[in-house]
Amino acid sequence: MTFLRKPRSRTAAFLPLSLLFLKILQPGHSHLYSNRYAGDKVIRLIPSTEEEANALKKMCHQLKVDLWQPSSIFHVSKGAVTDVHIPKNGSQVLLAFLQEANIQYKILIEDLQKTLEKASSLRTQRNRRYLSGYNYEVYHSLEEIQNWMHHLNKTHSGLIHVFSIGKSYEGRSLFVLKLGRRSRTYKRAVWIDCGIHAREWIGPAFCQWFVKEALLTYRSDPIMRKMLNHLYFYIMPVFNVDGYHFSWTSDRFWRKTRSRNSRFRCRGVDANRNWKVKWCDEGASMHPCDDTYCGPFPESEPEVKAVATFLRKHRKHIRAYLSFHAYAQMLLYPYSYKYATIPNFSCVESAAYKAVNALRSVYGVQYRYGPASSTLYVSSGSSMDWAYKNGIPYTFAFELRDTGHFGFLLPEMLIKPTCTETMLAVKNITIHLLKECP
Repeated sequence: MTFLRKPRSRTAAFLPLSLLFLKILQPGHSHLYSNRYAGDKVIRLIPSTEEEANALKKMCHQLKVDLWQPSSIFHVSKGAVTDVHIPKNGSQVLLAFLQEANIQYKILIEDLQKTLEKASSLRTQRNRRYLSGYNYEVYHSLEEIQNWMHHLNKTHSGLIHVFSIGKSYEGRSLFVLKLGRRSRTYKRAVWIDCGIHAREWIGPAFCQWFVKEALLTYRSDPIMRKMLNHLYFYIMPVFNVDGYHFSWTSDRFWRKTRSRNSRFRCRGVDANRNWKVKWCDEGASMHPCDDTYCGPFPESEPEVKAVATFLRKHRKHIRAYLSFHAYAQMLLYPYSYKYATIPNFSCVESAAYKAVNALRSVYGVQYRYGPASSTLYVSSGSSMDWAYKNGIPYTFAFELRDTGHFGFLLPEMLIKPTCTETMLAVKNITIHLLKECP
């Protein structure tokens, strides 16, 4: 697609599971998600001046567009873009405005419904090929992921222990998987969470991939063996369980939790704006209908409260916090809420540099890295900043593939390469911290 501008004016069957654990997508309805995305477009906006950016903010607010990337504000800087999902009835208005205002743009997805249905069809075919085992190269529903966790708990009890840290707003268990060789001696730990935003499906896919690779290579890979012998990994494959389930059943592009608001019909809170660190400041919204709604108060969401409580309880031995998001191809570290240098910058910066180089060595994929505020955008109330402020010295947020061609609809054929390269980055960070950082 070209830029448009108005003229001047080994893993497939690793764990044998019963057919119960594989839910095959059935094309029972004529249209996925009740055909709600028919004619919708995803458009990349590229303002070149503050005036253009402000005009776009106003227009997008009026049209109630869904901001894909970045998720909170418009940028006016070199290479900065904003991707928006806009319904069919608003796309013509927006395109006419862009052409009239001479603002650069690019249509990333012409018809979102068709793209969704194509992805669903491919997913059905791929699931059918792996009836004999658990397939890590497809996206899985919440039920499948939780069944997988319980299965591992039974079959790999020497390295894995699954437990719940609480309940979600809708009453679902918040399961965490503890991975590592059991030891009576003191061990440091790494926290990993995925799926804090419901529509970012590649996150939970990576969490599962990480566990699979750890179990598969523990005996053959000395680096993995060292990691599991010297550390515990607390892994939460799906942080936002209610939202993730809703993204499978009702709205593929749902982002927030599913809590109810007593004064508004809009549901949910951005679980990555609900932490008690500069809560509801820049980059977060106080309006319940916005995708970056910070909630009525910090830790208002039971999911956030449960994780925060667990991290506070174990912060003396949790040395690193890793959170996986999509999309942008970035490795970020604090701060998100302000432009400032963290005290242990040299060690964190070195770890990030080595991690993105390790990631690039596999397929040549480029990741940007740096403080979240300057590398992505300013946002308050994030889990990464909260973890850092609460005594976890090495906190990172990954924005996985891609940079917008597929966005949240990253095809399943890209799960394996994405997870393979990310695995190297995570191992690199872990070893770096074990070796070089006190």
